Amino acid sequence: AATPSAEVRDVIIASLRVRDWVNTPTEDMGPQQLEDAARELATAHGAQIDVITGDALLEQNFPSIHAVGRASHRAPRLIVLRWGNAGQPHVALVGKGVCFDTGGLDIKPGDGMRNMKKDMGGAAHALGLAGLIMAQQLPVQLTLLIPAVENAIGPDAVRPGEVIATRQGLSIEIDNTDAEGRVILADALTYASEQQPEIVLDFATLTGAARIALGPDLPALFSNDDTLAQQWLQAGESVRDPVWRMPLWRPYLRYLHSNIADLAN
Repeated sequence: AATPSAEVRDVIIASLRVRDWVNTPTEDMGPQQLEDAARELATAHGAQIDVITGDALLEQNFPSIHAVGRASHRAPRLIVLRWGNAGQPHVALVGKGVCFDTGGLDIKPGDGMRNMKKDMGGAAHALGLAGLIMAQQLPVQLTLLIPAVENAIGPDAVRPGEVIATRQGLSIEIDNTDAEGRVILADALTYASEQQPEIVLDFATLTGAARIALGPDLPALFSNDDTLAQQWLQAGESVRDPVWRMPLWRPYLRYLHSNIADLAN
């Protein structure tokens, strides 16, 4: 086990990395640079990394990641990092890597687009956490998944009313192109579940509705595991970095109804 001072150092390094990645302007932190950061961490800790890029996403059945990212001059990709021993508990981390979000054809107003370099904050957090886990040599088998895209506007941009495929086989009608993070996470979370991990943790800059509900300082926590959720809430309180649990209320599934697809986004 690491000494207390080494643990503090590793936590500080991870935190500063995440801040730097989020604060870096999009021109210098697109999908390729996010991949570069993951490769750097993988090399440092002896992890395996695979990246599925561009049209290879279609060939390997990640159609929703491709659909959101296809309009950008910077190719969409899925970054997959693996580390640890197969005999240990398997933890999957997934991070939303929208390196810039114009809103797509449902374009954001200027104020809403101003800070969208931060829309890969979930990916930065997952990547920083993966680096911390590896630095601390925690006894886990780790899989990190980052769908990395730019939600751009162009001739090939996904349009409202389109129906896109997903890895799971469910079809999604695009109601609003600015609800894109959940679309790329769909394929990544499906792939994470295929690995049959003991736990999946995903991180994402969430819809503005979360800020309306909880204000600017409280992140929303959703979990289908009450024990884990309670531990997370307690951990947040203990370091004065609280989160607030939101309901996964089954009757709300009806709000995802589409007349022509399995789900609306």
